[in-house]
Amino acid sequence: MLPDLPRLLVVVPAWNEEVTIGAVIAEITQEVPSADILVVNDGSSDGTVAAARAAGAAVLDLPLNLGVGGAMRAGFKYAQREGYDLAVQVDADGQHDPRHVHALWQTMQSEGADIVIGARFAGEGDYEVRGPRRWAMGLLALVLSRVCRTRLTDTTSGFKLMSARAIRVFASNYPAEYLGDTIEALVIAARARLTVRQVAVSMRPRAGGAPSHNPWKAAVFLLRAFFALLISLSRPSAPLPEPAGEGARA
Repeated sequence: MLPDLPRLLVVVPAWNEEVTIGAVIAEITQEVPSADILVVNDGSSDGTVAAARAAGAAVLDLPLNLGVGGAMRAGFKYAQREGYDLAVQVDADGQHDPRHVHALWQTMQSEGADIVIGARFAGEGDYEVRGPRRWAMGLLALVLSRVCRTRLTDTTSGFKLMSARAIRVFASNYPAEYLGDTIEALVIAARARLTVRQVAVSMRPRAGGAPSHNPWKAAVFLLRAFFALLISLSRPSAPLPEPAGEGARA
């Protein structure tokens, strides 16, 4: 449980997660009872919306599939409009353990950070990636550590806590392209002078659906990840909104 937490919105992007979404919402409610939960339904064709509402979450129902980046931008816009101090992304497949939200918040407070990444490869748990996918993740981490001026080991993790300042930046500038929600988002954060930190977390296997790990998909990930990084680094900096206040980080 998280005592004295500022207004926190848990954003859960979901695409065809009818099987898992109810249990994910129930666990968030148990572990972070002071938080509000927003499920962003990303054009699902199954019963995700009904299951999310039955579990007690607010639902933002997108008319078509935009991908995780598009769904999260909608979530950030909602968080900004409703005046939330913090927003955390928790995936709908059950891999993210909401117990770790407390650790993310503690690191944000102690480090004065705007973004805290729940990192899978920082000494917690036994989550493992092998072969080309792991090599790609390692090289991405090396490059983005320099860009963000901090040591990062897991730059493709979707488990992130954002401050009010980060919410404002991402509400208008969160990338929707493949891997943009992780790789390019960190480049945007660095250019906006947001402070990025990470904390070790454990990840769990998917609670439903099929994993996407095989040699062919690993090779495709390798190529697309580096294209995403090159494109994000080559783009000119877009004008970024400067918030009036820094949000609640004390």
